[in-house]
Amino acid sequence: MCLMGNELFDEINPEAYHAAAAIELFHNFTLIHDDIMDKALLRRGMETVHAKFGESTALLSGDVMLIVAYEYLNKISTTYSRRIFSLFNKTAKEVCEGQEIDMDFEKRETVGLDEYIKMIGLKTSVLLAASLEMGAILGGASEGNCRHLYEFGKNLGIAFQIQDDYLDAFGDPQKFGKDVGGDIKQNKKTFLLLHALQSANDEQKKELLQLMKNNPADKVEKVLQIFKDCNVDEWARQLKEKYLAAAHKHLDDIAVLQKRKKPLEELAAFLVEREH
Repeated sequence: MCLMGNELFDEINPEAYHAAAAIELFHNFTLIHDDIMDKALLRRGMETVHAKFGESTALLSGDVMLIVAYEYLNKISTTYSRRIFSLFNKTAKEVCEGQEIDMDFEKRETVGLDEYIKMIGLKTSVLLAASLEMGAILGGASEGNCRHLYEFGKNLGIAFQIQDDYLDAFGDPQKFGKDVGGDIKQNKKTFLLLHALQSANDEQKKELLQLMKNNPADKVEKVLQIFKDCNVDEWARQLKEKYLAAAHKHLDDIAVLQKRKKPLEELAAFLVEREH
C-alpha cells in the first residue's frame, strides 16, 4: 500500500522501498506480540512464533523487528524523513493504544459500537492509512491529496476489519488460516458480538452472556447460532458497504487521473470480498 500510494502520484521513488520495508516489519512485529496477548496458536495457517519457540523468543523477535524497521526509516533522505518519521511514530503509538483498548474491552460486559469503531480505527485502520500517506509523501503529493488518501485508507481499514470479524465467525478455516471462532472463544467485542447483544431478544441475550461467562465446550456453535438468528451476517455486510463507500468518496476526491486510481479500487474490492 505504501508503494501504491507513491505510484498514485508519480513513478516509484526508490526511498519508498525503505518506508515499505519499515511498515512491513512494524506490522509483523505487532502480530507477533498480539498473538502472545491473544494466546493465538495459528497465524496465516502456521504455528505462531510464541507457540513454536516460546514467549521469550517471540517477544525478543518482535522487539528486534521494530528496531530494524527504524533502521530502514533512517535510510530515507532528509528531504522526506521528518514527515515520514512523524507519521510513522504517531501511527505506531496509535496501534499500541488500539491494542490496549481492545484488551480492556475483553474485561467489560458491554461496549458501544462507536467505542469499537474508534478502537479499530487505532488498531487496524491507521496503519493502512499511514502506509498510503507515506507513499504519497514520497511521491510528491499535495497535503490535500495526502489527507484524502489517508481517509481512504482509514475507512477501508474499518471495512477490512468488519470482514475480518465476519470471517473469524463464518469463514472457512482452510481459507482463513486461523481457527474459526477464535474471537468467540476469547469473548472479543467484535462488530458481530456487539450487534448481537443490541439486537437479541431477552432470552438470546441472556444465553449469550451466559456463554461468554461459562465457556462451555460447544460455545462457538451456540454463539454462531445466535448470530445467525439475529441476522448479524447481513448487518455486517451492510456496515462494511457503508465504510467502503466512504473510502471510495475520498479516493474520488484525489486530484489525479482516474486511471491511476484503478489499482487502489481493485485492492479495496479484494480486501472486503476476500475469504482469507
